[in-house]
Amino acid sequence: MTNWDEFLVPYKQAVDELKVKLRGMRTQFERGDEHSPIEFVTGRVKPVASILDKASEKNIPFDRLETEIQDIAGVRMMCQFVDDIIKVVMKLRMRKDFKIIEEKNYISHKKPSGYRSYHMVIEYPVQTINGEKKILAEIQIRTLAMNFWATIEHSLNYKYEGQFPEEIQMRLQRAAEAAFRLDEEMSLIREEIKEAQAFFTKKKEQANDHRTKE
Repeated sequence: MTNWDEFLVPYKQAVDELKVKLRGMRTQFERGDEHSPIEFVTGRVKPVASILDKASEKNIPFDRLETEIQDIAGVRMMCQFVDDIIKVVMKLRMRKDFKIIEEKNYISHKKPSGYRSYHMVIEYPVQTINGEKKILAEIQIRTLAMNFWATIEHSLNYKYEGQFPEEIQMRLQRAAEAAFRLDEEMSLIREEIKEAQAFFTKKKEQANDHRTKE
Protein backbone atom coordinates (compact mmCIF):
# COMPACT_ATOMS: atom_id res chain seq x y z
CA MET A 1 0.00 0.00 0.00
CA THR A 2 1.43 3.35 -1.05
CA ASN A 3 1.89 6.09 1.54
CA TRP A 4 0.50 8.85 -0.68
CA ASP A 5 0.78 11.57 1.96
CA GLU A 6 4.51 10.98 2.23
CA PHE A 7 4.93 10.62 -1.55
CA LEU A 8 3.19 13.94 -2.29
CA VAL A 9 4.93 16.06 0.38
CA PRO A 10 7.77 17.31 -1.90
CA TYR A 11 5.28 18.05 -4.69
CA LYS A 12 3.14 20.16 -2.35
CA GLN A 13 6.25 21.98 -1.17
CA ALA A 14 7.29 22.63 -4.78
CA VAL A 15 3.88 24.06 -5.71
CA ASP A 16 3.84 26.34 -2.64
CA GLU A 17 7.36 27.63 -3.36
CA LEU A 18 6.77 28.12 -7.09
CA LYS A 19 3.55 30.05 -6.49
CA VAL A 20 5.40 32.48 -4.20
CA LYS A 21 8.32 32.87 -6.61
CA LEU A 22 6.23 33.33 -9.75
CA ARG A 23 3.81 35.73 -8.05
CA GLY A 24 6.94 37.63 -7.04
CA MET A 25 7.66 38.17 -10.74
CA ARG A 26 4.34 40.02 -11.09
CA THR A 27 5.19 42.22 -8.09
CA GLN A 28 8.58 43.08 -9.59
CA PHE A 29 6.99 44.18 -12.86
CA GLU A 30 4.54 46.39 -10.98
CA ARG A 31 7.26 47.94 -8.80
CA GLY A 32 9.17 48.78 -11.97
CA ASP A 33 6.09 50.61 -13.26
CA GLU A 34 5.85 48.10 -16.09
CA HIS A 35 2.81 46.33 -17.47
CA SER A 36 2.87 42.91 -15.82
CA PRO A 37 2.48 40.10 -18.37
CA ILE A 38 1.32 37.93 -15.46
CA GLU A 39 -2.31 38.36 -14.44
CA PHE A 40 -2.27 35.76 -11.66
CA VAL A 41 -0.70 32.44 -10.65
CA THR A 42 -2.37 29.29 -9.35
CA GLY A 43 -1.07 25.83 -8.49
CA ARG A 44 -2.16 22.37 -7.46
CA VAL A 45 -0.91 18.86 -6.76
CA LYS A 46 -2.60 16.23 -8.93
CA PRO A 47 -5.21 14.23 -6.94
CA VAL A 48 -4.25 10.63 -6.20
CA ALA A 49 -7.17 9.31 -8.31
CA SER A 50 -5.91 11.31 -11.33
CA ILE A 51 -2.34 10.02 -10.81
CA LEU A 52 -3.64 6.43 -10.72
CA ASP A 53 -5.80 6.99 -13.83
CA LYS A 54 -2.84 8.39 -15.78
CA ALA A 55 -0.52 5.61 -14.57
CA SER A 56 -3.08 2.99 -15.61
CA GLU A 57 -3.69 4.63 -19.00
CA LYS A 58 0.04 4.80 -19.79
CA ASN A 59 1.03 1.53 -18.04
CA ILE A 60 3.40 3.32 -15.65
CA PRO A 61 4.44 1.29 -12.57
CA PHE A 62 4.63 3.04 -9.21
CA ASP A 63 8.42 3.03 -9.11
CA ARG A 64 8.46 5.16 -12.29
CA LEU A 65 5.77 7.70 -11.38
CA GLU A 66 8.34 10.33 -10.40
CA THR A 67 10.12 10.19 -13.76
CA GLU A 68 7.24 9.47 -16.15
CA ILE A 69 4.38 11.63 -14.85
CA GLN A 70 5.54 15.20 -15.36
CA ASP A 71 2.56 17.11 -13.97
CA ILE A 72 2.02 15.74 -10.46
CA ALA A 73 3.00 19.26 -9.38
CA GLY A 74 1.41 21.90 -11.60
CA VAL A 75 1.51 25.69 -11.69
CA ARG A 76 -0.54 27.86 -14.04
CA MET A 77 0.37 31.41 -15.04
CA MET A 78 -2.42 33.51 -16.55
CA CYS A 79 -1.77 36.34 -19.00
CA GLN A 80 -4.01 38.96 -20.60
CA PHE A 81 -2.46 38.84 -24.08
CA VAL A 82 -0.93 36.12 -26.26
CA ASP A 83 2.22 38.26 -26.64
CA ASP A 84 2.57 38.26 -22.85
CA ILE A 85 3.00 34.48 -22.89
CA ILE A 86 6.22 34.78 -24.88
CA LYS A 87 7.49 37.45 -22.49
CA VAL A 88 6.82 35.18 -19.50
CA VAL A 89 8.48 32.22 -21.24
CA MET A 90 11.61 34.31 -21.89
CA LYS A 91 11.75 35.35 -18.21
CA LEU A 92 11.34 31.75 -17.04
CA ARG A 93 14.20 30.63 -19.30
CA MET A 94 16.47 33.10 -17.49
CA ARG A 95 15.81 31.68 -14.03
CA LYS A 96 18.47 29.70 -12.17
CA ASP A 97 16.29 28.13 -9.46
CA PHE A 98 15.01 25.35 -11.72
CA LYS A 99 16.02 23.55 -14.91
CA ILE A 100 13.76 23.46 -17.97
CA ILE A 101 13.51 19.89 -19.26
CA GLU A 102 10.99 20.31 -22.06
CA GLU A 103 8.80 22.96 -23.71
CA LYS A 104 5.54 22.27 -25.56
CA ASN A 105 3.99 25.08 -27.60
CA TYR A 106 0.30 24.24 -27.96
CA ILE A 107 -0.39 27.82 -29.06
CA SER A 108 1.44 27.66 -32.39
CA HIS A 109 0.58 23.96 -32.63
CA LYS A 110 -2.83 23.51 -31.01
CA LYS A 111 -4.12 20.07 -30.06
CA PRO A 112 -6.82 18.50 -32.30
CA SER A 113 -9.40 19.30 -29.60
CA GLY A 114 -8.64 23.02 -29.97
CA TYR A 115 -6.62 23.20 -26.74
CA ARG A 116 -4.06 26.01 -26.62
CA SER A 117 -1.47 26.68 -23.92
CA TYR A 118 2.30 26.84 -23.44
CA HIS A 119 3.76 24.09 -21.26
CA MET A 120 7.14 23.92 -19.57
CA VAL A 121 8.33 20.80 -17.77
CA ILE A 122 10.90 21.73 -15.16
CA GLU A 123 13.18 19.94 -12.71
CA TYR A 124 12.74 21.71 -9.40
CA PRO A 125 15.01 21.11 -6.36
CA VAL A 126 13.07 20.75 -3.11
CA GLN A 127 15.05 21.09 0.12
CA THR A 128 13.99 18.43 2.63
CA ILE A 129 15.32 17.39 6.04
CA ASN A 130 16.97 14.46 4.24
CA GLY A 131 18.66 16.65 1.66
CA GLU A 132 17.77 17.91 -1.80
CA LYS A 133 15.13 16.09 -3.86
CA LYS A 134 14.67 17.01 -7.52
CA ILE A 135 11.13 16.58 -8.81
CA LEU A 136 9.39 17.22 -12.12
CA ALA A 137 6.74 19.93 -12.27
CA GLU A 138 4.76 21.50 -15.09
CA ILE A 139 4.22 25.22 -15.65
CA GLN A 140 1.34 26.15 -17.94
CA ILE A 141 1.20 29.66 -19.39
CA ARG A 142 -2.03 30.72 -21.10
CA THR A 143 -4.42 33.62 -21.62
CA LEU A 144 -7.63 34.05 -19.65
CA ALA A 145 -9.65 33.07 -22.75
CA MET A 146 -7.58 29.91 -23.26
CA ASN A 147 -8.02 29.06 -19.59
CA PHE A 148 -11.81 29.50 -19.73
CA TRP A 149 -12.03 27.06 -22.65
CA ALA A 150 -9.61 24.55 -21.09
CA THR A 151 -11.52 24.56 -17.77
CA ILE A 152 -14.83 23.79 -19.52
CA GLU A 153 -13.23 21.11 -21.72
CA HIS A 154 -11.63 19.50 -18.65
CA SER A 155 -15.02 19.29 -16.87
CA LEU A 156 -16.72 17.79 -19.93
CA ASN A 157 -13.85 15.34 -20.32
CA TYR A 158 -14.64 13.91 -16.89
CA LYS A 159 -18.34 13.60 -17.75
CA TYR A 160 -17.77 11.84 -21.09
CA GLU A 161 -14.47 10.13 -20.12
CA GLY A 162 -12.81 11.56 -23.20
CA GLN A 163 -15.44 10.18 -25.61
CA PHE A 164 -17.26 13.37 -26.59
CA PRO A 165 -20.46 13.18 -28.63
CA GLU A 166 -19.80 14.54 -32.13
CA GLU A 167 -21.92 17.66 -31.61
CA ILE A 168 -20.17 18.54 -28.31
CA GLN A 169 -16.77 18.00 -29.93
CA MET A 170 -17.70 20.26 -32.85
CA ARG A 171 -18.98 23.00 -30.54
CA LEU A 172 -15.86 22.78 -28.37
CA GLN A 173 -13.64 23.22 -31.44
CA ARG A 174 -15.69 26.22 -32.57
CA ALA A 175 -15.51 27.68 -29.05
CA ALA A 176 -11.72 27.20 -29.04
CA GLU A 177 -11.44 29.17 -32.29
CA ALA A 178 -13.73 31.87 -30.90
CA ALA A 179 -11.55 32.14 -27.78
CA PHE A 180 -8.45 32.49 -29.95
CA ARG A 181 -10.12 35.16 -32.11
CA LEU A 182 -10.97 37.02 -28.90
CA ASP A 183 -7.29 36.92 -27.92
CA GLU A 184 -6.31 38.22 -31.36
CA GLU A 185 -8.83 41.09 -31.20
CA MET A 186 -7.65 42.07 -27.72
CA SER A 187 -4.05 42.07 -28.94
CA LEU A 188 -5.00 44.62 -31.60
CA ILE A 189 -6.16 47.10 -28.94
CA ARG A 190 -3.51 46.05 -26.42
CA GLU A 191 -1.98 49.52 -25.95
CA GLU A 192 -5.38 51.16 -25.34
CA ILE A 193 -6.25 48.47 -22.78
CA LYS A 194 -2.90 48.90 -20.98
CA GLU A 195 -3.30 52.70 -20.87
CA ALA A 196 -6.85 52.36 -19.50
CA GLN A 197 -5.71 49.90 -16.82
CA ALA A 198 -2.78 52.12 -15.83
CA PHE A 199 -5.14 55.11 -15.60
CA PHE A 200 -7.59 53.12 -13.47
CA THR A 201 -4.81 51.89 -11.15
CA LYS A 202 -3.46 55.44 -10.72
CA LYS A 203 -6.94 56.82 -9.90
CA LYS A 204 -7.49 54.03 -7.37
CA GLU A 205 -4.14 54.75 -5.69
CA GLN A 206 -4.96 58.48 -5.54
CA ALA A 207 -8.35 57.70 -3.97
CA ASN A 208 -6.68 55.42 -1.39
CA ASP A 209 -4.09 58.13 -0.57
CA HIS A 210 -6.86 60.68 -0.14
CA ARG A 211 -8.80 58.39 2.24
CA THR A 212 -5.60 57.69 4.23
CA LYS A 213 -5.01 61.43 4.75
CA GLU A 214 -8.55 62.10 5.94
